[in-house]
Amino acid sequence: MLYVRSTLACGLLGWLFWAGISVAADPPKGGERYLRFQAGGVTSYGVLGGDRVRRLSGDLFGAFTKTEQTYALTEVKLLPPTVPTQVLAMAGNYKSHLRDETIPPKFRIPQPFFKSPSCLIASGEAIVIPKDSPGPVHLEGEVVIVIGKKACKVPRERALDYVFGVTCGNDVSERHWQNDSESKDVQWWRAKGADTFGPVGPYIATGLNYDDLVLRSRVNGQEKQQERTGRLIHDVASTVSFISRYITLHPGDLIFTGTPGETPRIRPGDVVEVELEGVGVLRNPVVAGE
Repeated sequence: MLYVRSTLACGLLGWLFWAGISVAADPPKGGERYLRFQAGGVTSYGVLGGDRVRRLSGDLFGAFTKTEQTYALTEVKLLPPTVPTQVLAMAGNYKSHLRDETIPPKFRIPQPFFKSPSCLIASGEAIVIPKDSPGPVHLEGEVVIVIGKKACKVPRERALDYVFGVTCGNDVSERHWQNDSESKDVQWWRAKGADTFGPVGPYIATGLNYDDLVLRSRVNGQEKQQERTGRLIHDVASTVSFISRYITLHPGDLIFTGTPGETPRIRPGDVVEVELEGVGVLRNPVVAGE
C-alpha cells in the first residue's frame, strides 16, 4: 500500500510539472513569497498563499496593496520574478567550487560579471542549447539576490536594507566558449548570457536568513549539488556593498551569488532543478536549439 501511494504521488508530481503547473513549497518563516505572473493576458505581481495567488496593486518595490482578486496557482503562467535593468553574477564564490581550501588571491575580493537580462526565463520554460555549441553545457545552481531599492556606495553594515529578497537561479554555462584555451571568447557574453541561460524563480522570498539556507541542484531527480549559503566566500551583504561601490543598483536588479562544488553537465531531454530553502524549486527542461 505504501508503495502504491508513493507511486501515485510521484506520478501526480510528474503530471503537474509536464502540465506546466508549479507545486508550492513551504513558505518562509516571517516573510512572504512574491511572484510575477500572467493571467488572462495581464501581467501582475502577486503574493503566494498556499496554492493561491493574490494579485498586488502598485509597485512591488515601492507602495502596493493586496487586492481581493485571487487565482489558483495552477491557473497562472509564471514569469521571471523581476524585469531587471542589470543582471550580475559572482565567479568563484564557494571554496568547494574553487576546489581549494586556500582562496586564490583574485577571489579574495568579489569577482562579479554581467549576464544579459535577455537570458532570463521562468520556471517551466526550456533551456535551449544553441545548435553550434561544442559543449559541454553545465548547470550552476545559485542563490539570486533581488535588489529592493536604489543602492549606490552602500556600506556593508547597511547592505541588507537594500535587499528585497532572494530567489533561485541557474547560471547555465557553455564551457567551450568559456574555457577552451584556443577558442574561448574574450568575454563570457554567450557562454553565460545566451538566450535562456538564466532561469530564475519561481518566487522571491523575504524574511529569510540569507546566510543560512540550503541550496540544492538536481538533474533528472538526482542530486548533483548541495551547500549551505553560510559557506559563501563573500556573503550577500558583502556582495551588494562591493558592487554598489562601482555600479548603481536599481530595484529588481538581480545578482547571482555563485555556485558550489562540481557543476553537472546537462543535455537535451534532461530536466534540471534548483531548490533553495524557503523559496521553492526552479524547474526547467533542456532542449536542443534548431
